[in-house]
Amino acid sequence: MTKQYRFEEITHCEMCGSPSANHSVMGQRLNRTQGMRPNRKTGISVSVMRCTTCDLFYSQPQPVPFNIQDHYGVPVESYWRPEYFTWSPAYFRSELDILRTLQDIRPGMRALDIGAGIGKSMISMSKAGFDVYGFEPSDTFRQKAIEHMNIDPERLRHGMVEDMEYEPESFDFISFGAVFEHLYHPADSLAKAMKWLKPGGIVQIEVPSSRHLIARLINLYYKLIGTNYVTSLSPMHSPFHLYEFDRKSFVELGRRLGFTIVRHDYSVCDIYFFPKWLHPLLRSIMQRTDTGMQLTMWLQKTK
Repeated sequence: MTKQYRFEEITHCEMCGSPSANHSVMGQRLNRTQGMRPNRKTGISVSVMRCTTCDLFYSQPQPVPFNIQDHYGVPVESYWRPEYFTWSPAYFRSELDILRTLQDIRPGMRALDIGAGIGKSMISMSKAGFDVYGFEPSDTFRQKAIEHMNIDPERLRHGMVEDMEYEPESFDFISFGAVFEHLYHPADSLAKAMKWLKPGGIVQIEVPSSRHLIARLINLYYKLIGTNYVTSLSPMHSPFHLYEFDRKSFVELGRRLGFTIVRHDYSVCDIYFFPKWLHPLLRSIMQRTDTGMQLTMWLQKTK
């Protein structure tokens, strides 16, 4: 299937608002996997930029599909391994354990899962005592949630955050689980979610980290072999990441939106590109230096 895009120039950082004219160019990113020799691959490329104020990575220009289902309307089985389609009590457990240290969870409190996927986090939040709602932009993911995971279709709406409306101050907890990096305007989306959140409520956001050690080493390798490519982001092929974030990105945004960072964590996740005998060393370095793949932010609404 051929995907068709329009391209939008970014004039300022989505998180801190600094002008893009002041940002640095990291390199080019193809619309496909790049492998060991990206200069031997063909395709469309965009520049990857780094905000020099808050270390947000983003593509310039931003490729926007004419039909969002070109990105997310794929067969669910092609996105995850078969074992993913079984819910277990361990799913989202560590996140809920952290939430309990930040918020007293009481029966009847309301939660919203933004980008609910096939609904597994909704199940976990419901079993923890929340009255849970969610929405999902992918037709195929939502159908899988309803048909396979038995999610109530009245509670799982179809659409994107830009199109959704809820009553102000109607949720105690909102989760952006592995979705924030897919949004074209993450700051605006978070501002909208903050309006739906009660004062003192918590937002959890899991995003790719712009500090990721493995990506830095691959980018260095690409430079050493004489190319101007980088592995950061994947705006035109799965998993369609438009941004990578640093904690500073949220510090700057919090001043504008009225939230405080009450906790943040880095996770190593999978190690790729390097031989397995190096993985223990790389894992240790990432754990000690906060340079893992994923960054999880816990934000509390203050106004």
